[in-house]
Amino acid sequence: MAAAIDAVLGRLDRDFDQALARLLGFLAIPSVSTDKAYAAECRRAAEWSAAQLRDIGFTARIDETPGQPMVVGRRAVAGARRHVLFYGHYDVQPPDPLALWTNPPFAPRVAEGPRGPQLQGRGTSDDKGQLMTFLEAARAWRAVAGELPVTVTVLLEGEEETGSPSLAPYLAAHREELGQAELALVCDTTQWNAETPAITTSLRGLLLEEVTVTTASRDLHSGMYGGPALNPIHVLAALVAGLHDAEGRVTVPGFYDGVAAVPEAVKAQWRGLGFDEKAFLGEAGLAAVSGEKGRDVLELLWARPTCDVNGIKGGYLGEGSKTIVPAQASAKVSFRLVPGQDPLKLRDAFRAFVTEKLPAGARVDFVSHGASPGLQLPLESPYIAAASKALSAEWGRQAILMGCGASIPIVGSFKRDLGMDALMVGFALDDDRIHSPNEKYELRAFQKGARSWARILGALAEA
Repeated sequence: MAAAIDAVLGRLDRDFDQALARLLGFLAIPSVSTDKAYAAECRRAAEWSAAQLRDIGFTARIDETPGQPMVVGRRAVAGARRHVLFYGHYDVQPPDPLALWTNPPFAPRVAEGPRGPQLQGRGTSDDKGQLMTFLEAARAWRAVAGELPVTVTVLLEGEEETGSPSLAPYLAAHREELGQAELALVCDTTQWNAETPAITTSLRGLLLEEVTVTTASRDLHSGMYGGPALNPIHVLAALVAGLHDAEGRVTVPGFYDGVAAVPEAVKAQWRGLGFDEKAFLGEAGLAAVSGEKGRDVLELLWARPTCDVNGIKGGYLGEGSKTIVPAQASAKVSFRLVPGQDPLKLRDAFRAFVTEKLPAGARVDFVSHGASPGLQLPLESPYIAAASKALSAEWGRQAILMGCGASIPIVGSFKRDLGMDALMVGFALDDDRIHSPNEKYELRAFQKGARSWARILGALAEA
């Protein structure tokens, strides 16, 4: 196997310019899933992806959904000891605000960055560049060895950036087919830093709630009603302000039920990583640590639940003034959850908390935008051990086993609906500006990402 892997790595290096050209073509497709005006471009990205899979030697098809299509590919290998399911997404975030881009978002280019050449454009890091690291590794294995070392099913969706509304019913309808794999591979994650690979072993869950407070039948003249009229913005502001106490803890009753303390030995390991809190915060323009007092940034990100108000609106927001007491005000609230918390129980607790604090004359309506639990993968997994060894061989550094403060709902879906764990390996960096103007993906990450997946596929075949 070692000789085969060396040959595959050599092929990847020789064909790097061709791989880069393929990725640039993919990035030029404006596959923005949230805007119906881009529906045809999302389909074009799906068709492009299916064509790439066929070119590598996969059978591939496009399956319709109520939203964007799914792309499914399969390469069955006779006698293979492993069957893996690789997941990625071809849709991207909207590029707005366009004025902040230094280069048009869908005219991708290679430019010099602080650490060397980097790809610039929407989708470079999230998730087209990451996705293509795996496909290029598969292409090189087929070209050199004539076959992949494991059977591979590929699932690419086009709605990840809009919450994957079609994914759950699709997995349910195709459980028998997709569930044949024993392990999911997910690339939509980061590495520890530009020099150190990582495997993500825990994820925070997510609870999304929209709250609307209504106090009148219409907007009211503030000269005629100001004073006796209950102002919903004032009500909502008080509710929002009461979500945290002076120590930064969330005040919703029962919020911390099931939250386990981080063992001191684990905290010591995290402190040994050399994480620079000031640099991490400073890169985002932040001056001080917020959240629960007395906790390190990594603990807050990886092991503690949070509550954040993502947006708030009410009344007149146009130019100039308009003297009204508004009838309604609303806020969107997100909770990042850790393993042990029940998202549905917390949803009910949050709604009861808000309702009980409403003053007389106000009513509240809630809209749910999703709920998923936190996830902890088994650290003793032989797949993690195999991938860690492969990554360390490629990067010359021990791979870090790290948590992730974000949520990847598909990982929970794979466990819940298909009964399989996920191996989460990605090569994005914290400063890749995903979801922001001037998104980038370092050329070294693309090249070594493909080489890493080539090694991991070989290691999984022998695990």
